[in-house]
Amino acid sequence: MAAPAAGEYFSIGSCISCTTCLGQRLQGEVIAFDYHTKMLTLKCAPSSGKPNLSDVVLVNLAYVSEVDIVSDRTATPPPLASLNFNKLANRARAEKEDKLSQAYAISAGVSVEGQQLFQTIHKTIKDCKWQEKNIVVMDEVVISPPYRVDNCRGKEGSALSHVRKIVEKHFRDLENQKSVQRSQAQQTQKDSALSA
Repeated sequence: MAAPAAGEYFSIGSCISCTTCLGQRLQGEVIAFDYHTKMLTLKCAPSSGKPNLSDVVLVNLAYVSEVDIVSDRTATPPPLASLNFNKLANRARAEKEDKLSQAYAISAGVSVEGQQLFQTIHKTIKDCKWQEKNIVVMDEVVISPPYRVDNCRGKEGSALSHVRKIVEKHFRDLENQKSVQRSQAQQTQKDSALSA
């Protein structure tokens, strides 16, 4: 069956299986369906393998070649779980602030290395912001361009020491990543030369 025809719909709680136009097979429980936009929301088995989680997949039925109803639910669906709107609003606000911070860094002409370091620090320490081209961590440590360990300034103590360790590890990991990429490129060149 292709996308639903006029008047057709999917019941909440039904289990369906569909094939996308790219050949991907999806199977899951219908948790939402919008007839007008032909958008289907499925709760599928977790890709992470964790049993207490589920993947939620939005499917545009305009790009589905086949839909099969595995089991149809005719009973009234269970009530929706309550949402913690304060938590959702806080998460949205935090995400917006992160994106604005990234946009500020780009518009201020901060180097890619500086932006990457900021992201690395921000994963560990949320109290991290831009002040022109400087990274300010916990209002105690300032990292100025070119953003190396030697560019970390602040009152000697645990905060400065911790930030220096993060900066040092960031650049060590970056260097290790580059050396792996170089060795892979060299191996590819060797393989190409041998096959020629």
